[in-house]
Amino acid sequence: MLDIRSWLRSALARVYLHRARKRGFDLAKLPFLPETALRPLRRHGLDPIPELRATREQAPVSKLDIPFDVNVWLVTGHAEAKAVLADAKNFSNDFGNVVGKAGAHAEQNPGGLGFADPPHHTRLRKLLTPEFTMRRLARLTPGIDRIVTEQLDAMAAADGPVDLVESFALPIPSLVICELLGVPYEHRHEFQQLSMRRFDLFGGADASLGAISQSLEFLQRIVEQEREQPGDGLIGMIIREHGDEVSDRELAGLADGVLTGGFETTASMLALGALVLLRDADARKRATHDEDSVRDLVEELLRYLTVVQVAFPRFARRDIQIGDTRIEEGDVVVCSLSGANRDAALGPSMEGFDASRQPTQHFAFGHGVHRCIGAELARMELRAAFPALLRRFPDMRLATPEDELDFRETSIVYSVESLPVMLG
Repeated sequence: MLDIRSWLRSALARVYLHRARKRGFDLAKLPFLPETALRPLRRHGLDPIPELRATREQAPVSKLDIPFDVNVWLVTGHAEAKAVLADAKNFSNDFGNVVGKAGAHAEQNPGGLGFADPPHHTRLRKLLTPEFTMRRLARLTPGIDRIVTEQLDAMAAADGPVDLVESFALPIPSLVICELLGVPYEHRHEFQQLSMRRFDLFGGADASLGAISQSLEFLQRIVEQEREQPGDGLIGMIIREHGDEVSDRELAGLADGVLTGGFETTASMLALGALVLLRDADARKRATHDEDSVRDLVEELLRYLTVVQVAFPRFARRDIQIGDTRIEEGDVVVCSLSGANRDAALGPSMEGFDASRQPTQHFAFGHGVHRCIGAELARMELRAAFPALLRRFPDMRLATPEDELDFRETSIVYSVESLPVMLG
């Protein structure tokens, strides 16, 4: 999921900066993108800005104001987004679409599922699928419970306010994903730093692609070690079952996608979900009631928060009609997941959070062949972490006014930078 940032930087920033330099512009005085183009990435607190809703109601497929010689379409309607996300025949995700066209090179391809089309995507996904069946994931349940308990114990031992981002939201998915992959815990901090460098949209294309290259090199070293002595994690499992059918580069790319995608997105859900629970008494009650209530609550939190705000960009393979809009071959289509998940077509009052809402067909994990393969693992973590947090600290409250919280700006993966609480 997170690699979408890299595409935006390489496919848009490089073109923009290259053309600006050729024209002799002062780059320091130029905005990265027009404000209208950043609309799907802007929020007020937990909610998308009102302009996104207005855009959807006026035109569920609208053209973005992009200063490049390419048509970029923003899809905000639920039905229209579903049509695009489900259509791998008419839309391509392949990294090759930007190679040689936006200053990007083939060797900068981060690999993994997000930048691949069928049948290559199908082959790669089949390598991962066995590890993400409910039977295989069930083996992680004791480990998830242990990791959550250890983090809560550490929080309880702290003096004064505790930052839920640092002490709860970040370590839980990081440790779970590392355990899933078989990455040694002592390397977690190194890879976390590489991952975090991808999150600032204004960090620059070179910095982002450099971070991807470094993380791939890091994981290739892990893969090489696993080749010699395969462990019980996902990397070792693929090596044992497929051997030379998958290259070190391919396997490192798959591991990179699982680690970065499953780490930051779940961390954001844990942080923002905790904030919703702190402000909603009914949600807190349901989070500690029974398994069915917790499942429904987690689905509503996923829909309402939609931390991954836009899906991987799609390239139109041919002329095609989406809703009332004609998309031409070569056009770029970006689906606003946060916009689609608040479409009134899903039900009443979708702009707000309703702890009692029955699960909807939301796109928090995407849709179609590129739907997040780790969706069930993320759900397992959320269903374990929220009830445990509230049972352990039933009197927990914010240690700073909500309007003073520092939310991430202009980010594909939305979150809060810190969440100080008093545990009570």
